[in-house]
Amino acid sequence: MNDIEKINQFTRREFTEDELYIFPVKLCDNEIDRDGERFSDEALEDLKTLYVGKTGIFDHDPSAGNQEARVFDTEIVSENETTSDGRPYKYLRAKAYMVRTAANQPLIDEIDAGIKKEVSVGCSARKKICSVCGANVFEQGCSHVKGKEYGGKLCHHILDDINDAYEWSFVAVPAQINAGVTKKYIPKEEKSMDFTPINTQEELDAAVKTAVDAAVAETEKKFSGWLSPESAAALTKERDDLSAENNVCKAKVMKMQIAAENGIPLELAENMAGASEDDIRKEAEKFAKYFTSRKVQPTPKSTGDTPFGNSNDNAKLEMLRELRNN
Repeated sequence: MNDIEKINQFTRREFTEDELYIFPVKLCDNEIDRDGERFSDEALEDLKTLYVGKTGIFDHDPSAGNQEARVFDTEIVSENETTSDGRPYKYLRAKAYMVRTAANQPLIDEIDAGIKKEVSVGCSARKKICSVCGANVFEQGCSHVKGKEYGGKLCHHILDDINDAYEWSFVAVPAQINAGVTKKYIPKEEKSMDFTPINTQEELDAAVKTAVDAAVAETEKKFSGWLSPESAAALTKERDDLSAENNVCKAKVMKMQIAAENGIPLELAENMAGASEDDIRKEAEKFAKYFTSRKVQPTPKSTGDTPFGNSNDNAKLEMLRELRNN
């Protein structure tokens, strides 16, 4: 299965390659980071499965309007390197996609330029193991201090038994130096939900206003750059007007060309009826016989029936009379 087929497993309609922006993300690794923590190799395998389909946001702000990308594929990469404590180095690499729009083109440019580069994962683990004594500090506690050496062994905490992955975020400061990403660790036992009860009408109104404002902001961001129905209708009318004007101009040019071919004065070209070229040519044949005959006949004298002194004007008048009689 290719990348586009994998992506379309997450979409409501089939997307093409031209509609999408695909980029690799180095999510996390097994190196000891600046926080004195690392993922176990088993944790990386858990995250490999859990991160397929997870959304990419900014600064771990869990709002729908903050979503920018989604992971559609993952793999564990082993390189011919070792970690700072001598283990084989591994990292979790993901492939993510975004829909190409005018609104997110600046973000795509920043990713391509290496400005938006560092990412951080948000996940939950059941174990945080001391590298010195092997205790799960969530359950037993431990007297060892991260960053200190005990018998020549650096103390750090190993994150293991991952049970959930929430999201991954673009962030500013990387913690995992070798992987070039940062990590946000949220153990399940330490998660909590802050709840503030609403006791008054004023508090309810304020809560509703906050929710409405957030929904409006999310909608505005989603449809940024789209045309309003009024603007779309105005553009459609302008297009139709230009198309009609163009057709009129084409008809005038056609009549003038046919008039010139048949020796008809150009000022009479617009008097020829007909919507198609064949109809106009048939009309031109009727017009032409009056002007070709006048070339070999003497100029008509001015009478009561031909009030013009100019022969061309008399010819026009006679032609129009005969056309009416026909």
